[in-house]
Amino acid sequence: MSTQTRIGLAGFGTVGQDVARRLDGGALPGAVLTAVTARDLDKARANAAALKSVPKVVPLAELARHADVICECATAGALPEIARAVLGAGRTLVIVSAGGIPDFPDIVDYARAHGGRIRIASGALPGLDAIRGANEGHIRSVKLRTQLRPDSLVKEDYIRRQGFDFTTPPKEPVKVFQGTAGEAAAAFPRHFNVAITLSLGGIGFERTQVEVWADPTVPGAIHNVEVDADDVGLTLQSRNRPSATNPRTSRMVAPSIMAALRSMVATLQVGS
Repeated sequence: MSTQTRIGLAGFGTVGQDVARRLDGGALPGAVLTAVTARDLDKARANAAALKSVPKVVPLAELARHADVICECATAGALPEIARAVLGAGRTLVIVSAGGIPDFPDIVDYARAHGGRIRIASGALPGLDAIRGANEGHIRSVKLRTQLRPDSLVKEDYIRRQGFDFTTPPKEPVKVFQGTAGEAAAAFPRHFNVAITLSLGGIGFERTQVEVWADPTVPGAIHNVEVDADDVGLTLQSRNRPSATNPRTSRMVAPSIMAALRSMVATLQVGS
């Protein structure tokens, strides 16, 4: 046990439980799930009881005592609170809900001051290694075009304010947003972790351009990225499949967390 990296989960819904089952099943030698936190601790205890090796279920303030690396599996709205608790204790935080980073603009300085480290699980974003490589030179432009199922946008405040009603799906794709990545994250905090991750790996929130389409023809989110740089031109696309248990969550989120954890504990790391 002493040679294993202790993993904690902040959030224990669809994604957190998926990661827990994978760790519990031995998918990542060198790592062990030791602790979990959630807003409803009683519910988390009930769900954790189904695991072979039951982790501690503790309040957020205690989580960092029981883990070396903590994976945020919650929401963009919860990220700042989780980040302060984890990074303030000098731990490593793996972030899924990158859309919450603009609400904690000093997160990097905060982590540095307390000896914490931040890693963003890239999830649905295609080609992040190539984008980061291009950014070692000069990138002229980055554009993200995202197609989402209309039913995933029905309850979004921004959509309602713009006068869209997708309770009855449109027959054709409808463009519902055009602006910067920062504006997209503010408008769609649940959906635009991809835009923030893309911005951080590339040329920033204000220079990354985003279009959002409500498209009744897609089974899950489709992200198209166009990069124009001195060293490379990139045309990238990801087609996400919705979770079987929660259609509003991509199936790629939990595997993305596992890949991030694997790169921390594996002897061989593939990719930059």
